[in-house]
Amino acid sequence: MRAGLYARVSTHDQQTLPMQNQAMLEYVARRDWEVVIEISDVASGASTRPQREELMKAARRREVDVIVVWRLDRWGRSVADLVTSLNELHELDVGFVSLTEALDLTTPSGRALAGMLAVFAQFEREILSDRVKVGIAQARAEGRPHGRPPTARNKESEVWSLSEA
Repeated sequence: MRAGLYARVSTHDQQTLPMQNQAMLEYVARRDWEVVIEISDVASGASTRPQREELMKAARRREVDVIVVWRLDRWGRSVADLVTSLNELHELDVGFVSLTEALDLTTPSGRALAGMLAVFAQFEREILSDRVKVGIAQARAEGRPHGRPPTARNKESEVWSLSEA
């Protein structure tokens, strides 16, 4: 199997990057897999991770059969992001292995665990949606504004004056 390795640290001063890479290389060697792409990322809470996206592009081009990470939190920004990316990899028939959690989606039990993660991600989305709805109802009940600020309404007189000119 062709493996893509993904290691990430939050800042340049963290020293775990070599340890992550070494652990993944040893695991891949024990499984007799071939490393075809190795990505190391330095990003803290970033909404976009271009290096991770490069690995996903390699998966979409069928250049890798499995992605190996040291820990799940190194791969996903949130449970929803994790589940979304794992679902895409599943649809691409690309395996996923997280060493620290002993999660191997190339096995039936690993795929079952991924299904449970998807259930929890959906649960998290529904709870968040419920909280937002309750917050909006509370704001309305108290007569407080909610939602997007009324920026266009603040410019109404200026817009009218420009349209009359």
